[in-house]
Amino acid sequence: MVNGDEGSYLASRSEELLWRARFTRREIVRLGAGLPVALGIARLARPGSAGAAGRGTGSPIVKPLPSDWFIDYGSNAEMRWDSLHGVGYEIPNERFFVRDHTATPRIAVSSWRLRVFGSGLKGRGRTFSYDQLRKLPARELVSSVECAGNGRSFFASQEGTPASGTQWRLGGIGVARWRGVALAEVLERSGLGKTALDVMPYGADPAFVSNGIDHGHVRRPLPIAKALDDALLAFEMNGQQLPPDHGFPVRLIVPGWIGAASIKWVAQIAVSKRPLFSFWNTQQYVLQGDAYPRTPVLTTQTVKSAWELAWGAELPANTPIRLRGRAWSGTSPIERVDVSIDHGATWTRAGLHGANSAGAWNEFTYTFPAQPAGSYELWARARDTSGRVQPPTVPFNSGGYLFGAVVRHPVVLR
Repeated sequence: MVNGDEGSYLASRSEELLWRARFTRREIVRLGAGLPVALGIARLARPGSAGAAGRGTGSPIVKPLPSDWFIDYGSNAEMRWDSLHGVGYEIPNERFFVRDHTATPRIAVSSWRLRVFGSGLKGRGRTFSYDQLRKLPARELVSSVECAGNGRSFFASQEGTPASGTQWRLGGIGVARWRGVALAEVLERSGLGKTALDVMPYGADPAFVSNGIDHGHVRRPLPIAKALDDALLAFEMNGQQLPPDHGFPVRLIVPGWIGAASIKWVAQIAVSKRPLFSFWNTQQYVLQGDAYPRTPVLTTQTVKSAWELAWGAELPANTPIRLRGRAWSGTSPIERVDVSIDHGATWTRAGLHGANSAGAWNEFTYTFPAQPAGSYELWARARDTSGRVQPPTVPFNSGGYLFGAVVRHPVVLR
């Protein structure tokens, strides 16, 4: 593995040569699998191999996943909304959902380095040790991380258009208090140039292989404006050292954007004066389907809401019941939440409580009126302060991303 100034120089040269050859986007994607090796990024153990992380042999997630807290999908784990009774605004680390493309790596702080390089810098860049990074000015932010596929299962169950991938309901989200160094601080100290256009962090998780193609380490570019705005290189989560499954030693937090932008286990950051591409912004995390002829790249999250209830929860009949939920938006605070128990014929305004900011969530309460025994659906419809509101349906996309329609949550009164 190449380190230090020499590594930064070779990495920058690799980037320059690639772009001078004027490759097409498709050719760049194919080259993406080889770039991590050219840039000097070490490949880590794959799941099930010697040194792979996990709760047991071959398990890709390190922390325990008790069934009353999580739905276990193997390399992903969905938070159970009915487990949130008594849990505060921030989701504790041990309860936070997990979304991995491969497996959780175990990284030694003593050998970890963050290398910043590329044509968007004035010089050869810079390498930071963990201790050096932690000595930089730090700040905190409260932000959600949400999988772009959160709600994917409803494309099938509500709209009859199933999409492949992890069949999340709404538990592919969590809100935490993150502490770290502004990405802008690290870029400026690395010699950020005025011509910088894109920033691409690389994760240090095992290489991602799909359909026999090795796409290399997970990486996804950010426009320089977002990188300099509010992106954070976090080393703490809810006042504790980052857990392995959530990006130890350092991860990126990109408030309001899809979770794929918040790269975990960051080890390298490319800064370019030209557009950057990877598998994760050309083939994945783009909208593909009849309604999206231009295949837009996913950035900000939609408006959503969820109930702190089990799916098909049983509730007492003929008595008022106070229910709780949470609503969120990637761009603006929540303005209101309306609830219907008669399939949208009438709506009742829910009460909003506590913190309310863009990129996190707002808690709400609703009193289910006394009703006779039977089957019902709880519909929650959130609106944010920018005027975005959850629609009855959303257009299909083959990735099953950004399901933001009103979810029909079944309950049974007995």
